[in-house]
Amino acid sequence: MKQSKRKKLETKGWKVGAAADFLNLTPEEELFIDMKISLSRSLKELRIRKRLNQVDFAKLIKSSQSRVAKMEAGSASVSFDLLIKSLLALGASEKDLAKAIRL
Repeated sequence: MKQSKRKKLETKGWKVGAAADFLNLTPEEELFIDMKISLSRSLKELRIRKRLNQVDFAKLIKSSQSRVAKMEAGSASVSFDLLIKSLLALGASEKDLAKAIRL
């Protein structure tokens, strides 16, 4: 954010900061969320690269299209292990997974 815009917001009473500060997240919680988001993005990218739509991918992992959409959106209801299992089902290697969680 531009410094001029930040000052303008602060003079009007707005507090400017990071989401982690607003939500009172510990560094570990912030890192965990960042890793989940990174895995979600990697899942979507790999699915698209494999030329699968969400419905076909859902069939592959015996799930539903709506669940795949939640996985790709980084929903809190999606577990870390489901993201990893799904990436593996798409053919991701250990190296791909390590790259996906490296921030």
